[in-house]
Amino acid sequence: MEVELIAFTPEPDIIASVASLLTHSKSNFKELKNQDEKKLKRVLRAVIDMGHTSVVEHAYFTFAISGVSRALTHQLVRHRIASYSQQSQRYVEQELNYVVPPSIKKDLRKEYEELIHKIWDFYEELKKHVPIEDARYILPNASCSNIIVSMNARSLLNFFELRCCLHAQWEIRKLAWKMLSLVRKVAPTIFEKAGPPCKTKNVCPMNKKKCRWYPK
Repeated sequence: MEVELIAFTPEPDIIASVASLLTHSKSNFKELKNQDEKKLKRVLRAVIDMGHTSVVEHAYFTFAISGVSRALTHQLVRHRIASYSQQSQRYVEQELNYVVPPSIKKDLRKEYEELIHKIWDFYEELKKHVPIEDARYILPNASCSNIIVSMNARSLLNFFELRCCLHAQWEIRKLAWKMLSLVRKVAPTIFEKAGPPCKTKNVCPMNKKKCRWYPK
């Protein structure tokens, strides 16, 4: 899995803070932005803590993601307030590239990989007789895919809350933590308390008491 933050709103913390101040001020954007940076970030923290996260929607982040399975991307695109551009299996001939879940070990892994190779062999044969868009029907969820994703910060906060959780499947959880580590570097105030609610709010919405992260 490779994840890269390829674009983002300049000064996302400051933009979000100024947006919150603007709603209660006679001053214009430039005047508000010229305030002390530490003060602006204190304001943003307070606003986020109060739950007024609409102001962080002004900050956008775009990720280039590769080496992930179609199983993952099917989960990812369920987060609706986002923009997606995914490699098409209809137009792009697929190479032998797939994900093996870590739970599949030893003899099961051997059988798993043998079956994947058989599927790909049949895929190559199918392409000789039918269009690529029809041959792709045989490909498994394990097939690797590339996707570009853009989300605003509010959507990302929701994404991290749901997908950084241990209840999320391992692959999308791994992706979520990688994305979180990248955005924290450029917007540390917005994402200061981002993550699963067991870590950020000391609550478990799933009430999974056997989870090792369950709040004590």
